[in-house]
Amino acid sequence: MGKLRANDVLSIGQFAERAGLAVSALRYYEAEGLIAPMRAPSGQRRFRRADIRRVSFIRIAQQFGYTLPQIKEMMAGLPEGRTPTARDWRHLSEGFRDSLDTKIAALEKLRDDLDGCIGCGCLSLERCQLYNVGDKAAQRGAGPRYLLGDKAGDIAER
Repeated sequence: MGKLRANDVLSIGQFAERAGLAVSALRYYEAEGLIAPMRAPSGQRRFRRADIRRVSFIRIAQQFGYTLPQIKEMMAGLPEGRTPTARDWRHLSEGFRDSLDTKIAALEKLRDDLDGCIGCGCLSLERCQLYNVGDKAAQRGAGPRYLLGDKAGDIAER
C-alpha cells in the first residue's frame, strides 16, 4: 500500500461508518467504477481517507438529481492512485457549478412561468390563445414546450 500511514487506510467497515453508507453501497459504487479501493495482501478492500471526499461528492451530486453515470463522467478528471488536490476539486466543481447554474435557471423559469401558463399547448387557458395559437408549440414535440426552453418566436406560425 505504498507510503500511506496506517491511520490513512480504512477497512470497508470503517469507511462505510465514516461515510455514512452501507457496505453494500460502497461495493456498488466500486462495481460502477466510481471508487477504486486498494487491496490488502489478503484481498480485503482498503480505502484511503481521501476517498471519503469522493463518496461525499457522489452523495451530494445524487441529491441534486445526477445519475451515477453522470457522476462518473464528472469524476473522470480526478486522478486515480493519489489524493485529489484542491486544484483537482476546483476543476471538477467548475463543471458541476455550470451544470447547477443551468438547472437553477430552468427551475427559476419554471417558478416564474408556472403561475401564468404551463406552456403545454393545451389551449385550456385563454392566454394560450395569445401564446400558442393553433397549438403551434406542438411542432417542436410533446410536453411543455415553452417551459422546456422553446421560445414562441422560434416556432413558425401554422
